[in-house]
Amino acid sequence: MTVLVLYGLLFSSVIGLFGFYKKALSFSGMGGAIFVGTTIFAFGGYAWGGLLLLFFVSSSALSFFKAKEKAHLAEKFDKGYRRDLAQTLANGGAAALVAIMAFLLPAGGWWIAFVGIMATVTADTWATELGVLANTAPRLITTGHPVAQGTSGGITLLGMLAALSGAAVIALAATAIFSGGGPPLRLFAAGAVGGLAGALFDSVLGATMQAIYYCDVCQKETEQKYHRRCGHTPTRMTRGRAWLNNDWVNFISSVVGGLIAWLVGYGLIH
Repeated sequence: MTVLVLYGLLFSSVIGLFGFYKKALSFSGMGGAIFVGTTIFAFGGYAWGGLLLLFFVSSSALSFFKAKEKAHLAEKFDKGYRRDLAQTLANGGAAALVAIMAFLLPAGGWWIAFVGIMATVTADTWATELGVLANTAPRLITTGHPVAQGTSGGITLLGMLAALSGAAVIALAATAIFSGGGPPLRLFAAGAVGGLAGALFDSVLGATMQAIYYCDVCQKETEQKYHRRCGHTPTRMTRGRAWLNNDWVNFISSVVGGLIAWLVGYGLIH
């Protein structure tokens, strides 16, 4: 295990520093990426670390894809495109915990749950980064009513296809790397279904329970308590729960996606 810790620390540090240099990560985000990466490598091994790398590289690349066209949406999102500590833990914290559990309790389908978690955060990130580029207005997942671009809980056909693609890529990679002792088709189905379901659950939380604020200065909705676009003007909450920001939504959704993948690939069979 010592070798894996050293390899994980070295590998995660290189990726973290590269992400910081490319402005995909803030300084705290770099620390979070190193912590999550080292933990997953140390307790899960190379296959687990490989999926984490696939998520980070693909998500970071998409965040820079047509960045100018997406720049205006910064006024709505709680965080910028540089992931901070909370964001790295929200996307990788559950995966790190599952890796630790797999080391402590080897039996139990932990690999499938991990695949579901990574498929969820990948699907959600791909849907966000590509869905906002759709030519059609997004619709709220709970009511179907048209909403502004970047609205929490808003979905588009392009975003849904991106989510499905992200989940499928992780599931396919997981199947190619390691089937976990089970049928490859079952693992792929578990990852794809869990990832897409987790991403949809993310949208439902965003439309119903996530804290959303309103800026009286520019008269626009935002996820920010203090609207950066308007000089960090205090905003007022219009719906949701004050504690449930986007980071918590991502974390909870990743747990749900992992659980659904586990049920599909392991729990309903054993």
